[in-house]
Amino acid sequence: MKKALGLLSGGLDSILATRLVLEQGVEVVAVNFILPFTPAAEEKQDYAGAVAERLGIPLVRVEAGEEYLEVVRSPKYGYGSGLNPCVDCRIFMLREAKRVAESEEVGADFVFTGDVLGERPMSQHRKALELEEKEAGLEGQVLRPLSARLLPTTIPEREGWVKRSGLLGIKGKSRKPQIALAKRFGLRRDEYPTPAGGCLLTYKEFAAKARDLFEHRERENGKGGGKVTRRDILLLRVGRHFRFGSSKIIVGRNEEENKVLAGLRSAGDFVFEVPGCGSPTTLLVGSEEEEAVELAARLTARYSDAGAEAGAEGKGVLVEYRSEKERRSILVSPSDETEVFCLRV
Repeated sequence: MKKALGLLSGGLDSILATRLVLEQGVEVVAVNFILPFTPAAEEKQDYAGAVAERLGIPLVRVEAGEEYLEVVRSPKYGYGSGLNPCVDCRIFMLREAKRVAESEEVGADFVFTGDVLGERPMSQHRKALELEEKEAGLEGQVLRPLSARLLPTTIPEREGWVKRSGLLGIKGKSRKPQIALAKRFGLRRDEYPTPAGGCLLTYKEFAAKARDLFEHRERENGKGGGKVTRRDILLLRVGRHFRFGSSKIIVGRNEEENKVLAGLRSAGDFVFEVPGCGSPTTLLVGSEEEEAVELAARLTARYSDAGAEAGAEGKGVLVEYRSEKERRSILVSPSDETEVFCLRV
């Protein structure tokens, strides 16, 4: 029996591709990539894990680290509509899949994906698919069961490991063929996620924050600064972001974000709150300068329950801030619209 490694995101396309390969009598091992720019809702619901358990197949988890962040920062094949390096991202995952497939633990004969020809404009047209497998060192070895009849014959087909007659010829953005196939396989609607962008980098607001981070960290690198870290990426996902020189000020928008920000603080950060009223938690990252501290306090005051009243009456707001070493208070006027507009990322 031949063995295949399937890229299993947990989305409908990857589930269907896995079912089609299993129907051919091939042993399947799934690999799921944990990427830093996955929407929070998808992280909370482990569709890939649930699918692997339901189908009774092993699941290998691969967490993308600094190498992946470098791909995002400087992609060879450019960005999509936002800061999404779709082609480079697919190459990265196929290279990692090749490594896993060739490992002693897995020993897979070929790789398959849930790609659908023409479904995504940047990474799933024919030339892109050919480029991705070539760059990954997998020419002719990547089977795409949902669109195989529309693509060149792969090694698994030529060698008779799978029958082309059992593969499909789906193309385009319509989901009707996949939904019909899901019904044939008896998949319930709650067993796969709703189709969406799937990557935070495709969203304009998030892409702007990510671009700001990469640009400033690159300048810091020239002065001995550090690389972008997982914490940096997690911080991008919450709050209102403001840039002041080399400093970043992040203001929570609700109680849940306040807890996340408090949990992500590091030794060099200041945390701000307005005591005695509804207040955001604000994180000042990268500076101890008085001007940055005052600005973070003004922004905290603006978004607190005390901010509107103080702004209307010309009063100050008492803001508490603390680090690991000290706790202080400062009386400030809330930031106005102009300041917010000029500094917001």
